Amino acid sequence: MWTRIYIVLVLARLYFALSPSYIHPDENFQGPEVIAGKVFSFPNHLTWEFTSSQPVRSVFPLWPVYGLPMLLLRWIWNELGKGEVTPKITYYVLRATMFISSFILEDWAIHELVHSPRQRRLAVILVASSYVTWTYQTHTFSNSVETLVVLWSLVLIQRILENKQRSSIFSSALLGVLFVFGIFNRITFPAFLLVPGLYLIPHSIRKPFSLITILLASLPTTLIAIALDTAFYLPSPTTLTLNHLLHHPTLTPLHSLLYNLSPSNLALHGTHPPYQHLLINLPLLILPAIPLLLFSPLHSLPLLSALGGTSLLSLFSHQEARFLLPAVPLFLSSIRLPNSRSYKWIFVAAWVLFNALLGTVMGIYHQGGVVPMQIWLGQQSSSTLPAKEVLWWKTYSPPVWLLDGKANTTEKGGLETVDLMGVPVEKLFEAVDSRIRQCDVVKIEDSRGYGDNNKSIEVIVVAPWSRMDLDSWRTDDAKWEWEEMWVKRRHINLDDLDIGGKGLIGTWRRVWQRRGLIAWRVRRRCGN
Repeated sequence: MWTRIYIVLVLARLYFALSPSYIHPDENFQGPEVIAGKVFSFPNHLTWEFTSSQPVRSVFPLWPVYGLPMLLLRWIWNELGKGEVTPKITYYVLRATMFISSFILEDWAIHELVHSPRQRRLAVILVASSYVTWTYQTHTFSNSVETLVVLWSLVLIQRILENKQRSSIFSSALLGVLFVFGIFNRITFPAFLLVPGLYLIPHSIRKPFSLITILLASLPTTLIAIALDTAFYLPSPTTLTLNHLLHHPTLTPLHSLLYNLSPSNLALHGTHPPYQHLLINLPLLILPAIPLLLFSPLHSLPLLSALGGTSLLSLFSHQEARFLLPAVPLFLSSIRLPNSRSYKWIFVAAWVLFNALLGTVMGIYHQGGVVPMQIWLGQQSSSTLPAKEVLWWKTYSPPVWLLDGKANTTEKGGLETVDLMGVPVEKLFEAVDSRIRQCDVVKIEDSRGYGDNNKSIEVIVVAPWSRMDLDSWRTDDAKWEWEEMWVKRRHINLDDLDIGGKGLIGTWRRVWQRRGLIAWRVRRRCGN
């Protein structure tokens, strides 16, 4: 029975991995957006993390995680004679890669960390049935990568501590490599290893060669990481030299640490109370499991890692739920079911309902139209889509790399993505009006030959259907003509609900009944 349940849960994980929901812009702009522009020359947009004078993001972990699958895909495509790889294929290959990484590395690590067969079976099922595993962990987040690195670092620490006879050279060397990789991936990584790492101190005193091996493995890994970052951030067409590396190295983890230690910098991203992680974010991730963690936890290395990481991250003023992703499998592998049969079934029912609901919302509908819409726009030719600009309103930032590789050429219409984010509707009106203020006189061919006719400059507006403030503008304003071009129904926006006077239930009913993301062609009405 357990095997059948696990297989079903793995299939559910695969389904959510291939569903194009969009949980947070960082899943594109801190990874695939950067590397796709290098491997396939797709148009891309680098965010401030990569363009500031002291960049805080390293490309070192991006190449093995996203670059290698893209390079392999490009090689296979060339060998098969398929022509150019499309962004759509690349997107789903990366999602499949994250699924495979989660399925193999995450589940395997849980098997390694939990010794009791009965407890191991429970831990694997809980992790496999968590909506966090279905959604966050199968998306291209640096936090998802951090989760795998934390898990396997704990596995290696446990192997080293359990080997009383030898220095565990291989495990120590691999731990050194992973430690550097984890730091360059996210500066928060050491928070989850601080408490487990303390156990290595007495072991290193007894077996100093283990510590020496860790240091020897971490040193060349650090040099490679710094070299890759320094080369990436050199102004083009400058090539990396030893002088650059020695005198002007790019130390992205140091920049990230200094940036995040500044409260004024964190305030730019949102300030949260110290209890945000413990009382809000953690329940958002594993709510039904929290009572079991409070009253019957399994004291173990994973639990110490999760508690240590969560506590240290709570010291910072900017706290998002995804920052706790590494703690989720660690907490879930530290749970013991209650002895009471009735309490056990209450937990199971609550756990299933909680994850089914959140999995459906976050894994299917949350901003689920953005990626398909951007792929569709990139596939249109200039004859079907003559507009030059696409105004995105009340959505997450659309990933530019998902536009076709020729999107900036005349053949593909030269689309320019304009991200209006959450500006007031009046600002959207102004943006549209400024772009189609005049009617151009152009020559068009009709059945009678060529003649001068008025043809409006047009623009594409992409917005959620749930935004009712667009309804009157589309139907009552005689100046503009609105034409619905494409719609993706699996889309809801939880970040801009505008509850207003309808209350939470009324607002949710509107958002759900009018779910969808629509692309409108907007033109000024011009006389003949």
